[in-house]
Amino acid sequence: MKIKEFFSVGEVFRYFFRVFRKQEGEKSNLNLRMMHWTNRISIVMFLICVLVIVYRYMTR
Repeated sequence: MKIKEFFSVGEVFRYFFRVFRKQEGEKSNLNLRMMHWTNRISIVMFLICVLVIVYRYMTR
């Protein structure tokens, strides 16, 4: 695995900014949509916490 592949964030951006399209015959599932939003919130909170930890480490 190359360094470029290791730091690739394309999948993360596709997860956050994809357009939700329903497949043919697929019903809208509220539980699935809520699960995806919960995952997004948890990823954002994790990244904010990592930034805070790095900031505290750099200022000490």
